Amino acid sequence: MSTLLVKHAQLLVTMDDHRREIPDGGLFIRDGFIEQVGQTNSLPSAADEEVDANGHIILPGLINTHHHFYQTLTRAVPAAQNANLFNWLKTLYPIWARMTPEDIRISTQTALSELALSGCTTASDHLYLFPNGSSLDDEIEAARPIGLRLHASRGSMSLGESKGGLPPDSVVDTEEKILLDSERLIKKYHQSEAGAMVQIVLAPCSPFSVTGELMKESAKLARIYGVQLHTHLAETQDEEEFCLQKFGYRPVQYMQSVDWVGNDVWYAHSVHVSQKEIELYAKEGCGVAHCPSSNMRLASGIAPLRNYLKAGVKVGLGVDGSASNDGSSMLAEVRQAMLLARLKAGLDGASLSSTGEEIMTARQALEVATKGGASVLGRKDIGSLESGKCADFIGIDLNHLEYTGALHDPLAAVVFCQTRNVDMNYVQGKAVVKNGKLIGLELPAHIEKHNRSARRLLAD
Repeated sequence: MSTLLVKHAQLLVTMDDHRREIPDGGLFIRDGFIEQVGQTNSLPSAADEEVDANGHIILPGLINTHHHFYQTLTRAVPAAQNANLFNWLKTLYPIWARMTPEDIRISTQTALSELALSGCTTASDHLYLFPNGSSLDDEIEAARPIGLRLHASRGSMSLGESKGGLPPDSVVDTEEKILLDSERLIKKYHQSEAGAMVQIVLAPCSPFSVTGELMKESAKLARIYGVQLHTHLAETQDEEEFCLQKFGYRPVQYMQSVDWVGNDVWYAHSVHVSQKEIELYAKEGCGVAHCPSSNMRLASGIAPLRNYLKAGVKVGLGVDGSASNDGSSMLAEVRQAMLLARLKAGLDGASLSSTGEEIMTARQALEVATKGGASVLGRKDIGSLESGKCADFIGIDLNHLEYTGALHDPLAAVVFCQTRNVDMNYVQGKAVVKNGKLIGLELPAHIEKHNRSARRLLAD
């Protein structure tokens, strides 16, 4: 039995159903789970470990619902800097085909380090190509020293160019191999208990890179084992045209035709959807990983975030691949989500001086990144600071230059003001970041190793 006491936070924000903001707040934690939340003087006076959060705002850990860790190796590639999604992919597929298992391990640790330093405590990654003997095992094993929760998506591509798909045949697998490996990974790694550190997700890549049969069989397999399903959907207008030509359906209709709707499904992006399709998401319980930076970077469009939330759709945030965002900062993504939603509101005719519901607030953006992300991933044990939940929390020292002049509302400050790394990050009551420093990895040596891998991929 071990206990942890977090005390004297300038402000502790629970993000629970009561949306409490507690001055001089604290947490009492036992064996990785929160036992008590309240003002410091209402908590036990001592514990095995104590964290003095004086001057800090304490928040639930942020939850990243969509990423491609391996893409940290191909950031800002010149030939892909100004391309839309399809051309961006065609440029990068041959480079990614050169990756080795060691590249997967290195890039995993790079992405998770960035996420941890930016306030993320749970990350979902979508790995959908496995060149040169690499596997999802490489990612899962490499993630352990960093200490974040991992939803590892066994992605797949089976529809190569020769069969009318987008990816080259060199990066696709047979459907039999994909399904066998998916089952193997679930049996080996998937944890379903409260506090699970690793969960497996089945994630055929996209309508333009897998067959309908693989979509159906993946859904059957996931439901046998009770794991989540994830894919890219409705990201661009090109995708919509592809689906209409190849399947005779719009992307969301296509998902219905292959049994990919329900509480166990979430889609990345979902930019180009109708109001009727939004209502279908809400009715069926489908989730959305909103990726504002990536959608802007690739000129894909602006997802209807406010319409999703008003309809009751489960929405979380995703930084997306670090070659279509070129960074892995969750706090930056929270800010971007708020600002982009406001831009869309303005384009749709709302006034930024309005106090009405059309304008996204800092608190709403943070709720999408915490409670929203937990809901999308099907997790009831994370996303808020309340009794019985996992002790996943972050702390930001408000005495930094970026927050000067904004302490009348610390919670809004961490979204409105320029983002910076967090000062503390705890997962299941264990420190991942302390005093602004990552604990599980020596960054200077790792950065050098990462850059060597990136240079090799681009030089080949």
